[in-house]
Amino acid sequence: MYKNLVGRALLALAATGISSTLFLPAAQAADPLKIGFVYVTPVTDAGWTKQHDEGRKAVAAALGDKVKTTYVENVAEGPDAERVIRDLAQQGNKLIFTPSFGYMEPTLKVARDFPDVKFESITGYKQAANVATANARYYEGRYLAGVAAGRMSKTHVAGYVAGFPIPEVLQGINAFTLGMRSVDPKAQVKVVWLNEWFNPPAERDAAMTLFNQDVDVIAFHTGSTAVMAAAQERGKMAIGYHSDMRKVAPDAQIVAVQHLWGDYYTQRARAVLDGTWKSGNLWGGVKEGMIRVGEFGPKVPQAVRDEVLARQKDIADGKVQPFRAMAADVRDNEGKLRIAAGKSLADADILQMNWLAEGVQGKIK
Repeated sequence: MYKNLVGRALLALAATGISSTLFLPAAQAADPLKIGFVYVTPVTDAGWTKQHDEGRKAVAAALGDKVKTTYVENVAEGPDAERVIRDLAQQGNKLIFTPSFGYMEPTLKVARDFPDVKFESITGYKQAANVATANARYYEGRYLAGVAAGRMSKTHVAGYVAGFPIPEVLQGINAFTLGMRSVDPKAQVKVVWLNEWFNPPAERDAAMTLFNQDVDVIAFHTGSTAVMAAAQERGKMAIGYHSDMRKVAPDAQIVAVQHLWGDYYTQRARAVLDGTWKSGNLWGGVKEGMIRVGEFGPKVPQAVRDEVLARQKDIADGKVQPFRAMAADVRDNEGKLRIAAGKSLADADILQMNWLAEGVQGKIK
């Protein structure tokens, strides 16, 4: 009946010479691009997941009603990740970011069943026609943090609470150690492995154990702020990681290594919107604006701040590379030559890193 009434009205308007198009509904705006994010831990005030969620918010701020973002937090790597990624694809998300190494295989598996969906495997290394990979050169920030730690430590001993012994974590430990020893050749770095990314009580216990072993400055590669809180409690120094952690450790933090994902995520969303998205592999660092150190704590003298920031500029300009041996060979902690004097590691060798540098007290396990 409604259609008949509308039809009669349009015929009547035509008889009067009035254009019926004036009364037709305006063309509907294009539906927003739905973008999904999968997080390996809860969204907390700081840390790995927090930085990726800041990236998600940057996309929404930059692209407005052209996009609609959603996320699922605290998703375990493995079968549960596959279920969540598949659900996001079934819900109509056409771009899905999966920022955790253990999401790589589940992402590839789901991508085969959804060829019209674009996937971004963050920290993964396997691509497909609809799966791109991206990562950051976190080790550049680690090297700079090591310079700060080397200047600030009084005991010449740093601690490192680490998640899993994968290449990315080994890169960080080694770069931190090389940075520290570049200003303090006597420096040692003691490592504790947790074999999990997010366990605040275990992270805290590991930090406390290290503080009982002459450690006066600590770094970490885990998902919470527990190590920072432990350093604050014990009156020690710490390196904020993933994000600025002065809120948790206002006195303990000497510098923070920050991961900045907003620009990359926004660029990739724009590429989907304008039809230019292609699979690929990006490994960006200080130069690309994906890694930055700063947010110095109150204990850090201006001279140390200036030195760290100058080295950061040198990395951006290509004058300094953490895995370039300058005047002396770089050996591992078992005495094996790893980088000959005057040489640099190729990216392929960095990506497959499976050794610990001289000065690291610990084993890969």
